[in-house]
Amino acid sequence: MRVPTWLKTTAAVTVAAGIGSLATRPGDPWYRRLDKPAWQPPRQAFPLVWTPLYGLIALAGARALDAGKGRERRDFAVAYGVNLALNAGWTAVFFGARRPRAALAEIALLNASNLDLLRRAWKADRAAGAALAPYVAWTGFATALNAAIARRNPGGA
Repeated sequence: MRVPTWLKTTAAVTVAAGIGSLATRPGDPWYRRLDKPAWQPPRQAFPLVWTPLYGLIALAGARALDAGKGRERRDFAVAYGVNLALNAGWTAVFFGARRPRAALAEIALLNASNLDLLRRAWKADRAAGAALAPYVAWTGFATALNAAIARRNPGGA
């Protein structure tokens, strides 16, 4: 029995989201002490944003993989896996290691991966590319927020 692509991408995204959520500790005293910009969204906004974004990432991945053939499909699958690893990795660096500056470098890699993934998805299936656009935009916003926090907290806390 062949496992549907949407089930595979949903499982992969769920694993990445799960790893990220295990490392996220917004109630941690270290995080609460950080000097954050006034434009940071409230704590409750993050799960409200990330839940549909993860759904879109899974949908986009399934559509692009189903539309792709041969090497294009394999290359997309690798780029997708790298992207999900970088996605989960940011949380481990920022919250787990408590290293906002290192997390800024990591999220820069995630942004490059996002743009590559968006390009590949758009080429395979335009709806897949469109589904990734909000993720790319939100990660850009998260990069600005990470940069502001790193700038305001040169010692990391």
